[in-house]
Order: sequence, then structure tokens, then C-alpha cells
Amino acid sequence: MTSAATTVSIDQHDAVTLIQIDDGKANAYSAEVLATISAVIDAAESADSTAAVVIAGRPGVFSGGFDLNVMRDGSPAERSNLVSNGGALVRQCFGASIPVVAACTGHAVAAGALVLLGCDLRIGPDTDSKIGLPEVTIGMPLPLWAVTIAQSRLNESHLHRCAALGDMLTPTEAIAAGFIDEVVPAESVIDRAMDAAAALAGKITGSAYESIVRATRGNTLATMDQQIAADRAAVG
Repeated sequence: MTSAATTVSIDQHDAVTLIQIDDGKANAYSAEVLATISAVIDAAESADSTAAVVIAGRPGVFSGGFDLNVMRDGSPAERSNLVSNGGALVRQCFGASIPVVAACTGHAVAAGALVLLGCDLRIGPDTDSKIGLPEVTIGMPLPLWAVTIAQSRLNESHLHRCAALGDMLTPTEAIAAGFIDEVVPAESVIDRAMDAAAALAGKITGSAYESIVRATRGNTLATMDQQIAADRAAVG
């Protein structure tokens, strides 16, 4: 099944839902793409037959971040809403009642890197792809919800380098930072992520998993909810 102008494809593999983004370019997160991914995760959480989700990109690119057409030329309200919708997706991944695995197939920049931080397990390619949060280098402060998830997931030794200095890392370097958990050959990223998701689906009980997520991530999730709501309220 495809949607969002064929940018997002959704396939079911036994108990794992695969969401793959491929716009032939930077895999930008438009409002439509974000809404499609969010709806698929919602459906997966509600389906008894689904126990894990994989979010993948196309070869060489996981995502370059938010749609630049909106970020450069959209109204302040359009830009703010897009960023808030991105925050809602990251928060949704981080608080999902089933595991969400990222198949980081290449570059993961800005919002692309933030989605990695929201996922439970992140498989990256053994390439020189770039992963990180370069917003500060173009004069764009990170929204508070992004700072919150970065503080939760990035290792303390890398938090300032990545969030405040805008350091970009290779996937191998990104393991130490906390963006990536495992690196494999580029052609194996999606297969490895699917295998990992299937293994999680086979060993985790949904209600117990959800309970642990709420116990260990509840404060971060609540803070992100408040920050996203405040951003939305600020633009009316």
C-alpha cells in the first residue's frame, strides 16, 4: 500500500509493519508524510496482529528533515505547525505501546535525527552518511520538545556537541552519541531492522511493554506533551 503521493509505502510482514519513506530526494517530512506515518503507527498499536513497527528510508537517505518548501517559504503558522506535528510524531514513537525500530538507511538530519531519538532500536549503515542536529549552524534554535528528547536519548558527553554545536556524525560515531544502536552493511539495514523488530515482537508482551514505557519514559513524554501544546497555542 502506498500513500502521501506514493512517498510512503506500508507493508505488513507477519507481526511487523514496515513503513518506508521514499520521495526520490531528501525524504522530507511534509505534513502529509507525518500524518501518514502517525496514522500507520496508531493502526499498528490497535491491531492485535501487529507487535512492532519499522520506519525506513530509501537507500542513502533516512530523512533530511522537515519540508524545506514550508520551512523557507511557508507562513509562521505553517512552519510552527509542521514542527509541532514532527514533535508529535517523535513523541508518538517514544511512547508507543509496541516497539518502534528505525532502519536508518543513510543521512538522518535535523528532524530525521530526532525521529531516530524517538525509536526504541536504531539500525544504521556502515557508510559515511551524516547524522545529527545542524539547526544551530543555520540560526534555527531547536524547539524545546527536541531538546527534551535529546536530553533523554543522547549520551551526556555528546549532548552539547550535537545539540548546541551542531556536530554531524557518521553512523559509527553516532553509536557513542546515542542516535544509533548498531551498524551493518548498507544493503542489510532494512533486513536487519525487520529481523530485530520480529525478534522483539516474538518476545515482548504488549501490556507489560506499555507499562514499562509509561514508568520509564512518562516524565519525558509528559514534558514533550506540554511543550508541543505550548508551541501550538503560541500560533493559535
